[in-house]
Amino acid sequence: MGGDQTSEHSFNPFTLLLSLQCVKFSTKACMTTLWSVGVWEEDNMADLVLQTEGGSGGIVIEDNWPGYSLELFSYPAHYAGDLECVVVPHGVIMDRTERLARDIMDDLGDHDIVVLCVLKGGYQFCADLVDKIKVLSCSSDRTIPMRVHFIRLKSYLNDQSTEDLHILGAEDLSFLQGKNVLIVEGIIGTGKTLKALLKHVEAFKPKMIKVAGLLVKRVPHNTTRLPHYIGFEIPNRFVVGYALDYNEYFRDLNHICVISESGKKKYKI
Repeated sequence: MGGDQTSEHSFNPFTLLLSLQCVKFSTKACMTTLWSVGVWEEDNMADLVLQTEGGSGGIVIEDNWPGYSLELFSYPAHYAGDLECVVVPHGVIMDRTERLARDIMDDLGDHDIVVLCVLKGGYQFCADLVDKIKVLSCSSDRTIPMRVHFIRLKSYLNDQSTEDLHILGAEDLSFLQGKNVLIVEGIIGTGKTLKALLKHVEAFKPKMIKVAGLLVKRVPHNTTRLPHYIGFEIPNRFVVGYALDYNEYFRDLNHICVISESGKKKYKI
């Protein structure tokens, strides 16, 4: 990324709209929509169904978006040469997270919920989301009593998703029975991991399940239903930062960035 792109990046409408705290966008200009979960009773058994309400979820970052030059931001010097560009700056992540917290408050206010944080990539998003919900609970007429539980999923080797999915900390989720559950994920790619997790959680018969995902990748042949609350819809590129890793590296990076090929080779196992 050269210095001649600085002016273009400074006035990109993506950043401008976020800085103005816009709530709704057109489809091409990053429309924000909500997704809902329906609960149907049949033969006294709760059958949870994820259901979309039309439109596209989250703020759409187009495939031809070049990202921001690394020269515009501060990042750890030990990652010099390991990154291509900044896709979502930390400040924009925080603004979007606050908007999602408001959406969750509007939908779930005055309902007890169990937040199911998916480690490790989702821990920073979950922590910030919960913090913003707590602030809203203290400054509005509505409140959300929350319990937080942590589980760990692992399905990546280097930059490839594998069929070998490990779920740790989810062996006994019987306490979810009859509860309202909010699953918080950092990133959703093929959707296989989320699908497996939903199947596992549904077995414990919660009253309701909603999913919040900071990032959703546009990947080929992905038929998985989208989360109810989406931060950003991004191109199918391998991103790191804000707790998202590549073989445990880059979790200490505040911004969401695209890892470079040299970075992949450097940290490959």
